[in-house]
Amino acid sequence: MPKAFDHEEVLRLPLVASLATCEADGAPRCAPVWYHWEDGALSMLSDDGTSSVRRIRQTPQVAVEIVDYDNARGIMRHLGLRGRATVEAMDQDLFHRLLSRYLGPDETRWNPWFIENVARIPDPSGRLIRLVPDSIFTNDVSFFRTGPRFATE
Repeated sequence: MPKAFDHEEVLRLPLVASLATCEADGAPRCAPVWYHWEDGALSMLSDDGTSSVRRIRQTPQVAVEIVDYDNARGIMRHLGLRGRATVEAMDQDLFHRLLSRYLGPDETRWNPWFIENVARIPDPSGRLIRLVPDSIFTNDVSFFRTGPRFATE
């Protein structure tokens, strides 16, 4: 009874995605990431020293999973993206758009400590992981509280 949905619906939301990469020996690794969807590509924040960047440079095949889940409302939509990721130099304008999704559009209200110590916008080691997916999978099972009708209808 699961059904497909328009993946753009979930990609517009400021959710946390799971980025799955592989070690050189094939061992899987997952990392939570913030993302921004634009022009058919998913951009995820990183920097040159992270293990995700190292793994992508060795084995660019990745999977990204995003779940839109609201237990009380009975919403559970799963979005999966697969393909070859690239590690790109920091695009500060794109990075600002990504941060605005999670921190809000008014940069004067962003936590200065977070921007200086974690986001480090002008840091030359900043990188964006970019995925133009080869495949996109959607699965809406938002009927677990409302079945047989879907809570997303």
